[in-house]
Amino acid sequence: MIWAVAATALAGSATVVGGVLALHPGMRQRGPLAAGLAFAAGLMIVLSVVEILPLSLSTLRDSGVAGPVWWTTGAFLVGCGAVLLIDALLPERIVRGEAADLGDDLTGSHGLLRSGLLIALVIGAHNAPEGLMTFLAMLEAPELGVGLAVAIAIHNIPEGMAVAAPLYAATGRRGPALAWAAVAGVAEPAGALIGYFALRALLPPQLLVLTLALVAGMMIALSVRELIPAARRYRTHPAQVPAGLAAGAFVVWLSLALTR
Repeated sequence: MIWAVAATALAGSATVVGGVLALHPGMRQRGPLAAGLAFAAGLMIVLSVVEILPLSLSTLRDSGVAGPVWWTTGAFLVGCGAVLLIDALLPERIVRGEAADLGDDLTGSHGLLRSGLLIALVIGAHNAPEGLMTFLAMLEAPELGVGLAVAIAIHNIPEGMAVAAPLYAATGRRGPALAWAAVAGVAEPAGALIGYFALRALLPPQLLVLTLALVAGMMIALSVRELIPAARRYRTHPAQVPAGLAAGAFVVWLSLALTR
């Protein structure tokens, strides 16, 4: 069990690596920030459609649950609705005081603060079931668990960037940006341990699978509602958003190709 916890924690810590990369001064400029947000959106959308939703559906089918398509679709729509609800409840001014002076680029970008915190919440929710998958794989088949941990770590890096970049761009403060990236990563081992003991005591396997579908809905809704519009607002060239989306999709394809 120690190795399973270690592998899950290392995969989760990759969000901090992404957070450190996001602290590069260039991330406070409109162009790189737009590309980075679009990159995260492309990654989340493709990962949800290509990997998470098919996994949820196939697992439900294999378990013999009636109406797996309806169950998966329902969980997906609940996830989309959860993001809309969180967005509606989150205050316009998340922190007191003014955003850091970023000249003509991003002065007073409270929308970036909202985006950054929403990203952290959704990625944390996304990392919890991922951590449980890695943990269970390490327990049952370590060779599969290692490959899964590597794949998750690869895409956790840009997820950490997606959390830290808007927060750093809006406030100019490294500490909170890294802290929120770390919070999103800590959800991975925490979700693994909580989920493991809960599954043993209470939960049917289908609940974990439906959680994955729910998180896929959250990721896609977040990308469409927050990331892509934000990327369009901060772009300085029309090619930045489609290039970022394509790059995010490519990273998902590459990570899957290397670990399969």
